[in-house]
Amino acid sequence: MARRILIDPVTRIEGHAKITIHLDGAGNVSDARFHVVEFRGFEKFCEGRPMWEMPSITPRICGICPVSHLLASAKACDAILAVRIPLAAENLRRLMNLGQIIQSHALSFFHLSAPDFLLGWETPPQARNVFGLIRANPDLARGGIRLRQFGQEVIELLGGQKIHPAWAVPGGVREPLTDEGRQHIRTRLPEALETARHAIQLFRKTLGQHEREIQVFGRFPSLFLGLANEEGLWEHYDGFLRFVDAGGNVIADQVDVSQYRDVIGEAVQHDSYLKSPYYRPMGFPEGIYRVGPLARLNVCKEMGTPLANGELERFRSFGRGAVTSSFLYHYARLIEILACIERIQAMIDGPELLSDRLRADAGINKLEGIGASEAPRGTLFHHYHVDEDGLIQKVNMIIATGQNNLAMNRTVAQIARHYIQGDTIPEAMLNRVEAGIRAYDPCLSCSTHADGSLALKVVLLGPDGAVLDEVRRE
Repeated sequence: MARRILIDPVTRIEGHAKITIHLDGAGNVSDARFHVVEFRGFEKFCEGRPMWEMPSITPRICGICPVSHLLASAKACDAILAVRIPLAAENLRRLMNLGQIIQSHALSFFHLSAPDFLLGWETPPQARNVFGLIRANPDLARGGIRLRQFGQEVIELLGGQKIHPAWAVPGGVREPLTDEGRQHIRTRLPEALETARHAIQLFRKTLGQHEREIQVFGRFPSLFLGLANEEGLWEHYDGFLRFVDAGGNVIADQVDVSQYRDVIGEAVQHDSYLKSPYYRPMGFPEGIYRVGPLARLNVCKEMGTPLANGELERFRSFGRGAVTSSFLYHYARLIEILACIERIQAMIDGPELLSDRLRADAGINKLEGIGASEAPRGTLFHHYHVDEDGLIQKVNMIIATGQNNLAMNRTVAQIARHYIQGDTIPEAMLNRVEAGIRAYDPCLSCSTHADGSLALKVVLLGPDGAVLDEVRRE
């Protein structure tokens, strides 16, 4: 008879979810599923609000990536106004998004995932956490904390606060960077760059110890989606949609963001509140694709900065065509941190960052607007319908974590099939299954409400319902 392993909740991710692993009568894994079990409903309760409020409301979706929603929302509102924002405003938005990517990636790598592959999968959970990392490698842990702080400071110096800055507005931004703020960022750049380069070198050294994880943690063919500019360079704020396949072949290019519905469909599955987007021309579920750092590095021709370009070449040695192992999301995050720091270095002395020409004024010129940008976890879409008075009639948000939903399910099934045999539940196996999800750095508050205890209880039942094994994590 079939049996089931339940991991509830998954730890060291943002939000609340569970994993079910189904065993057949022989004790082999037949399937595994990742379930997002909370519901929030932001799309619905935004209805009736004035369009002008959306860039202030939607960042409250998440405390980890509020800037991502702020910018995507502001861009959707720009489209409704039918304006092209001033160059200074665009560059300031870009600067804030670079800070957002740095702080979020640093949190994911140093705080949430590094304890696994730097301390060891077999390390007891009481020590396999950020505090254990501090004890084992205090310089690395401090560098990670300082790196995240740097990204948060960029956000705060522009928006006035680190979380939920009400700064980007329809048509532009509220305030420029101050000269003092520019000097502070300039002073902090060398340390941030050194930390990023050190983390990349350290991670590269560990990859030889994780060859099995590279093969098993979500290594399968899929499509990849990201933004790229007209030359195919890495993009994080604007540009066109580009899809590539597992062989690295471009299958859709320079798709205008306003036409996203031509290439992206959304499916609903009965066991999760998270939607499952797919590449529409291939249908569901064959049109599985991935977004985020791994996808963006597969999609782009180059990073556009010298140090990150060099690291991208090393990264691509792990694939034939596209790099398909989800374990290497971690490597891709570090390369993106490096690229973000280099881009800040290149733009920080630009005079437009201090300009006071920051906003294009207009009224409601279109009844529909679509905005997209690259959140740390992947391409983010905000799609608004308004009436003649600018009141929101309908909202659709396609979140990066949702776009990775099909891939996350395939990843946990692949890991479970490799590591689970029989009627016992080794702790290291549980951690590897969870780590497969952590590779994607899911942000569940963007589509759910994060609530509940972080304790973990896993029970393995036999065909007759008897408890064969039980693991608790307090």
